[in-house]
Amino acid sequence: MAFELPALPYAYDALAPYMSAETLEYHHDKHHNAYVTTGNKLAAEAGLDGLSVEEIVKKSYGTNQPLFNNAAQHYNHVHFWKWLKKDGGGTKLPGKLEAAFASDLGGYDKFKADFIAAGTTQFGSGWAWVSVKDGKLEISKTPNGENPLVHGAVPILGVDVWEHSYYIDYRNLRPKYLEAFVDSLINWDYVLELYEAAAK
Repeated sequence: MAFELPALPYAYDALAPYMSAETLEYHHDKHHNAYVTTGNKLAAEAGLDGLSVEEIVKKSYGTNQPLFNNAAQHYNHVHFWKWLKKDGGGTKLPGKLEAAFASDLGGYDKFKADFIAAGTTQFGSGWAWVSVKDGKLEISKTPNGENPLVHGAVPILGVDVWEHSYYIDYRNLRPKYLEAFVDSLINWDYVLELYEAAAK
């Protein structure tokens, strides 16, 4: 299954002022597109191009680093664009999510603090995550393009802390970007959709 660059589910300027049109144009059109192009080439060379993105991520982890880097980043970004929405974020979580955050993560406020801390303390490029593992939610961080799939978990929320995701808008203020992400950008409906699928 060839990787394809998905269209953004909103206009380039829809997430302003929290994420600018310039950031989305560079991040989606240049960075994500490069992962797709390179990932397709490397997957074909490895004879894995008939597999799903998730299977390629898992099979290439620890065995084919260049392919893994591009396949994982493609997987991460396919979801990242859907984790964002205009007028998103905030404390109004769907009921089922709110209950899970309360029981597994100590409630919304603790989730926010721990999630932002994970993203802030990821040294260099990487991601911060909320995932389902063994039926429970957990917060984690990973370097570069690595994601919870290769650690036996299913991500339901992730934030990109590579500099290209925030430097145009926030310069070196990564914590400010992470606060804006949680407060104003998260698409909780998509998080719920992934949680319900992972919790089955």
